[in-house]
Amino acid sequence: MWIRVILAIAVQTELDPPMKNLIFRKVTLPQRKRPVHLPSAEKLNRSVIQVVTVCTFQRQPLRSLEAAHRVLEEVWQDDLVYRVGRYVIMPGHIHLFCSPNSYPAEPLNRWVSYWKSRSALKLRLKNGDKVWQKNFWDRQLRSHESYSEKWLYIQNNPVRAGLVARAEEWPHQGEVYKLHWHD
Repeated sequence: MWIRVILAIAVQTELDPPMKNLIFRKVTLPQRKRPVHLPSAEKLNRSVIQVVTVCTFQRQPLRSLEAAHRVLEEVWQDDLVYRVGRYVIMPGHIHLFCSPNSYPAEPLNRWVSYWKSRSALKLRLKNGDKVWQKNFWDRQLRSHESYSEKWLYIQNNPVRAGLVARAEEWPHQGEVYKLHWHD
């Protein structure tokens, strides 16, 4: 409330430059160096669906998207800890939706480390290059609408990157398991 009053007064009156700088200065927020991985919030009978983004090491493009797609689907299908729903594999990163397959849920960071190491062993080149960055980004979805909105945004990633004209044309996307939202 007070901030609005001060801003209204500052706009309507002529203030000396030092005072204007004080009122209208930009506040810079500290930048995170690592993502925060909060535990899954389980509420009664509501779905727990996470959207996860994993980047390749130093954002280098995967050498073979076809091989990566095949390996990742195989690793995710064999996994019993989390179920992977929809996903899009881009040259330098992956977006996926996942849901815990047990109660209480295994920590997400442990599961992501597991499948990254399994897939890296299968994708690793002979010179020992790393495949995945150390960390990842995650966010728990709050509603069915956010699930649909996030999927549309993620599915259009290849279009925004100029790789295809329509999202349906991108061959490196799919769904391992259907993740149903329920409140």
